Amino acid sequence: MSEPIRVLQVVTYMGRGGLETMLMNYYRNIDRDKVQFDFLTHRDERWDYDDEIESLGGKIYHLPKLNPFSKNYLNALDKFFKEHKEYQIVHCHQDCLSGVVLKVAKKNGVRFTIAHSHNANQDKNLKYLIKVFEKRKIPKYADKLFACGDEAGRWMFNTDDFEVLNNAIDTDLYAYNKEKADKVKKEFGIENKFVVGHVGRFNPQKNHEFLIDVFNEIQKVKEDSVLMLVGDGDLRPEIEKKVRDLGLSDKVIFTGVRSDVNDLMQGMDVFLFPSLYEGLGIVLIEAQAAGLKCIISDNIPKDGVLTDDVTCISLTQSPIVWANEILKYQEYKRANNKEIIKKANYDIKNNAKKLEQFYIENARG
Repeated sequence: MSEPIRVLQVVTYMGRGGLETMLMNYYRNIDRDKVQFDFLTHRDERWDYDDEIESLGGKIYHLPKLNPFSKNYLNALDKFFKEHKEYQIVHCHQDCLSGVVLKVAKKNGVRFTIAHSHNANQDKNLKYLIKVFEKRKIPKYADKLFACGDEAGRWMFNTDDFEVLNNAIDTDLYAYNKEKADKVKKEFGIENKFVVGHVGRFNPQKNHEFLIDVFNEIQKVKEDSVLMLVGDGDLRPEIEKKVRDLGLSDKVIFTGVRSDVNDLMQGMDVFLFPSLYEGLGIVLIEAQAAGLKCIISDNIPKDGVLTDDVTCISLTQSPIVWANEILKYQEYKRANNKEIIKKANYDIKNNAKKLEQFYIENARG
């Protein structure tokens, strides 16, 4: 048997974020006898998915933090590609800075390069201005442009010449199961509670400050409500302090990073997603697959709205308005949305087969 094509996935690190979870969904479902993933990361630490990557046959390489103005970084990147001529395909997930990596890859003879957009915006600071300048270079060095949705593609590439690669999921894992829901509620001691849930990194984009304000209004009306926050991140201590200051510590559950998000969603009653922006929001696809009522901000691209379970509200509306909308769904009857998600082409098995074939065709030249 011939060796598989090895595709280099360039990322920041492989924690349990949206793009990383999307990559792992594809990695688990491709035929690894034909296509194998390796990962070039920009952190020294080990992360959540590293053990699984290595168990699946993937290699993990480490570089310093990506800095387009650092000679040390650029020299390290150049050295890496000089020493690793085995990669015919490089698939870069570094958003606006993807051109930095792909330029060096092309210089060192990589046959086929891919830039992949996972966001439709960035936090606006000095780094944002640098990234906006850098993203103009991406089409020059990328042979293929992928995006998680239409808005993410247009924002990143300033062209319609890109292809949407769906943030597909394993629908079997998320289909609503009452036994699992009861088990989760028992685990956390929240039986007979109204559970509002959220999954996401604690960073400005996810808007946790507003999320806590909304829940504070919910619990004023419905005392037996709880908030489940799944994830971790730099802003978690600030949010924990806000929860304490509002006297909500006994009503807010910080689960940390979990490998069983599909099960935790079974135990939620409403999914709250007030992000300032998203490329798509893979957790929104997951929540709909779980049959959850989803209350989301109108800043989230509509590409990810696949069912009638989603209600969009403007972030200009007050937390009270959001809370009142959520409280309408205390007795929401959850449906099995598996076939709807599949029909919308968000099931991982079909999507993984297409990506696998894409890699094979382009590795041949």
